[in-house]
Amino acid sequence: MTVEFENRRQLHDEKTEEGANMTADNELDIKEAFQRAQKGHNNKAKLVASLKSRYNKLEDKSLFHEEFVHYLKYAMIVYKREPAVENVIEFVARFATSFQSPPKTEEEEEQQQEGEGEEEEEETEDDHPFLSFIFSFLLESHKASSHAVRFRACQLINKLLGSMAENAQIDDDLFDRIHQAMLVRVTDKFPNVRIQAALAMTRLQQPMDPDCPTISAYMLILENDSNAEVRRAVLSCIAMAPHTLPKVLKRTRDIKENVRKLAYQVLADKVHIKALTIAQRVRLLQQGLRDTSEAVREVVCSRLLPAWLLRLDGNIIELLHRLDVENCAETALDTLKAIFQRTSPEELLQNKVPLDNRKLIPVDSLTCENVLYWRALCEFIKGKGDEGDEMLDQVLPDASTFASYLCGYLKAEFSEEVSLYLKAVPVLLEEQRADFKQLELAMTKEFISQQLIHLIGCLDTNEEGGRKCMLAVLQEMLALPQTPSSLVFLITEKLLSLIPDDQRRTQTVAEIISDVREPITETNPPVDESVSRRQQVQLAEVKVRILEAKQTLEDCIAAQDFGRAAELKDSITELENRRNQIIQEAAESNQPSDKEAPTEKNDPETLLRCLIMCAELLKQINIKTRIGPTTSALMSSLILPSIANAHPAVRNMAVMCLGTCTLHSKDLAKTHMVLLLQIAQLDEVKIRISALRAIIDLLLLFGFQLLSETPATQTAPSSQSPDKQEDDAAVAEGRGDAPEDTAQSVLVMLSEFLDCEMSDLRTEAAEGLAKLMYTGRISSAKMFSRLVLLWYNPVTEDDTRLRHCLGVFFQLYARESRVHQEVVEESFLPTVRTLMNAPATSPLAEVDINNVLELLVELTRPSALIKPSTNTEEVCVHDYLAVRMCGEMLRDPTAPEVRLYAKTLSNLELSRDETVRKDLLTLLQQLVQAVKDRVCLRALEKMAGQLVDSKEQADLLSASALQPLDVNADEAATDDPSKSAKRPKRGQRKACLAKGGRKPSRRAESSEESYSDGENVPQSVPSVRPSRRAKTAALEKTKLDLNPLINQEANVS
Repeated sequence: MTVEFENRRQLHDEKTEEGANMTADNELDIKEAFQRAQKGHNNKAKLVASLKSRYNKLEDKSLFHEEFVHYLKYAMIVYKREPAVENVIEFVARFATSFQSPPKTEEEEEQQQEGEGEEEEEETEDDHPFLSFIFSFLLESHKASSHAVRFRACQLINKLLGSMAENAQIDDDLFDRIHQAMLVRVTDKFPNVRIQAALAMTRLQQPMDPDCPTISAYMLILENDSNAEVRRAVLSCIAMAPHTLPKVLKRTRDIKENVRKLAYQVLADKVHIKALTIAQRVRLLQQGLRDTSEAVREVVCSRLLPAWLLRLDGNIIELLHRLDVENCAETALDTLKAIFQRTSPEELLQNKVPLDNRKLIPVDSLTCENVLYWRALCEFIKGKGDEGDEMLDQVLPDASTFASYLCGYLKAEFSEEVSLYLKAVPVLLEEQRADFKQLELAMTKEFISQQLIHLIGCLDTNEEGGRKCMLAVLQEMLALPQTPSSLVFLITEKLLSLIPDDQRRTQTVAEIISDVREPITETNPPVDESVSRRQQVQLAEVKVRILEAKQTLEDCIAAQDFGRAAELKDSITELENRRNQIIQEAAESNQPSDKEAPTEKNDPETLLRCLIMCAELLKQINIKTRIGPTTSALMSSLILPSIANAHPAVRNMAVMCLGTCTLHSKDLAKTHMVLLLQIAQLDEVKIRISALRAIIDLLLLFGFQLLSETPATQTAPSSQSPDKQEDDAAVAEGRGDAPEDTAQSVLVMLSEFLDCEMSDLRTEAAEGLAKLMYTGRISSAKMFSRLVLLWYNPVTEDDTRLRHCLGVFFQLYARESRVHQEVVEESFLPTVRTLMNAPATSPLAEVDINNVLELLVELTRPSALIKPSTNTEEVCVHDYLAVRMCGEMLRDPTAPEVRLYAKTLSNLELSRDETVRKDLLTLLQQLVQAVKDRVCLRALEKMAGQLVDSKEQADLLSASALQPLDVNADEAATDDPSKSAKRPKRGQRKACLAKGGRKPSRRAESSEESYSDGENVPQSVPSVRPSRRAKTAALEKTKLDLNPLINQEANVS
């Protein structure tokens, strides 16, 4: 097939000449039209008009149809996306759709509707004969055996339907035929055919019909198609409907980055924010803003968020209201940060929340949305450093003003009534259960308070007066019994951040705990004002009566009525006694109490508040700070007694405090290690997890030497049988003089948790063991094998955290050092034996052993190390692994796992050490004589070809008495194509192969590449960048010209 090369001048001359010829003669024959259509610089509109003019003058259209299809077939047999072929396909689509009547204007449609009342409109004319003929030809061709023909047929149908007008109509019978054909082609073997078939059905969808077969096929493809480009094609054309939206949302969690990216683009362009539920909006933002791919995060920030804001008229507060920030504060903060990063500083200050002259939001205007926006804005500006100090002064007051503002809000909002509601959340009283509005209001005020407390971190506390004022407010709020327990942790954290000295921190928190737990109360009850007022009234009455009696007494004496005077004198004496008595009672009631008695509070609410403060204190203190007398007093009086408390929340917080406290003192860790081990086995799940975390932290910090100094009587309880201990106990490295049974029993207990039915406990144990292995505290092939089996176990399929943790650990652990790779290599055979011997009832029987072997081989590759060894002659881990597998195969050549080992041998990266190669060759020769399975023999032959030169290979082949076999059949029989994408190319170790080693055939490579369909792109080889002229020449060489093929066919005929 010849190729024509022309420079720009020649192209310009040819273009001018063709324009002149076309002007002189407006009619072209079909062959010339197809020849000109191949060149992209030609005006296809003129070609279409010229050929259409010729078509309209013909009386017999059938000859034109046959000749047109004859030349079209030349393009349809080419599968590669050649520019010439693509131009021809585009020309055919334009020419075929040019026969459709132009779309009617709005005026014509109105006139047609008015005329319908007077007389019936004639039926719409049938589709044009040429268009119907082309569709019929393509529908007959879609079943061809050639994948190129099927691809071009679907592509042409897609372009024909896409080139039609928006209000175009086709015959119902033709619609059904196209529909049925494309439904068949979306299940084609070749991904490119499926893509074009899916695109062709875009205009055949009926979104309002829940049973639409096109949409059903689309949803099936999104769920099950293995090719990412096919899923992307369906995403780009699927119509949005209530039953399709969940499928599109699910693609935002697709394994391929491009699919996730397109899914977010589709949601931004086609789905209104109101069509999504609150949970869906939050999930989209949470996953999109934290996606591992930078491109996906960019789409969320640049497409999805602006689209939502546009539909909400740019109101960010309204967007927050649509997200329900009370239940997703972290996601809302990430969203606001993404918006702020794309906003200029001027717009940030213009869009700030409404502040008063004190730079504060009025208390009556505080809402969950605007206070969160205020916090996010201040934290974003604070993160700019010195650049944002001036801006921060415009949106935040000084520390003293904010301290009084915060204190006033907390005291006003968290009264006795509100605090009662917050404390009663777990168990509501009858009268409170009926008033959920009050409870909702209390929780809203708690959320607002949390955000205001977070704002303390943005304040400028360098000024001494403001810092002291803020410290006083925080201490007062911690001591108030009305402060909810949920705020205690946050307030304590901010309090400690304002105190730099650890000793002062400890003293401050200890004083607050003492005030909370032992409040000072007066012995006398408070004075009742009504009683005091009554006493004063009685005293006044008595005084008046005494004055009246004395006046009467004087009158009687003057009148010499001595009998009456004696009676009055007695009465005055009684009234004076009464007056003295009232004065004494008033004096006693008003006398200030000088006796005070501390009363210790041990209710669960008080203990929990104190333990929360203690836990935060221990976290903030430097781990190198020794335990002082104050902390020891807290341990003996608060933490240890609370471990035996009946309330689970109190026990859990006490265990956390104990675990954190033991990190500061090795002596405390020795003393309380056994207690933590007992709690990890006996208490509730949440408390057991806290104890297990404390144990792992202690082993990470102090190592297994901590167990060596533990008293012999304090051994960890173990409920395992001796056989179980022999099978599951791991060998600890670097534990010094630790007693064997003590360290072993602890590891047995930890490995026990891996089989626990409670997923949270199992996950925590796996994560802890992974940390111990990564830091070198444990070096155990058996433990690594247990973790691998746990990762593949179908029981843990829904445990996302466990799968993610172990998946990251395997890569980091194996790439860290050669010693770790040796541990992985030692776990190879035990893992395979466990999987092969798993009973049918075990979940491990469902595990794909090939996938496990591929993982272990990848983890032990020498090239995977972060710092590969510079010594090329060093024996690598794969050499030992190859010897182990050969020895295992020689033990029982008829075992079913022999085929797995033989296949795995060819994937190893072997060193250049001649001794190792000779030993492996000897083992391979023995295996060739012992193994009878032909598939295994072919795999061993391939392995031998990588180790010997051509002469030795010939001798080995003649000795093996094997017949030559087809390489393609070999790979088809031995390789699982579904796993080919995961296995690295063998070309990566080409430098290590002998010169006489066989290379895989080009046919096998091309078949493997065509199967992956571009998903497994090989790594590019670094080369010198060619010049622009060289690239242009190379591009011209790759272009396909159909003219020689058409001319050759014409000459033959």
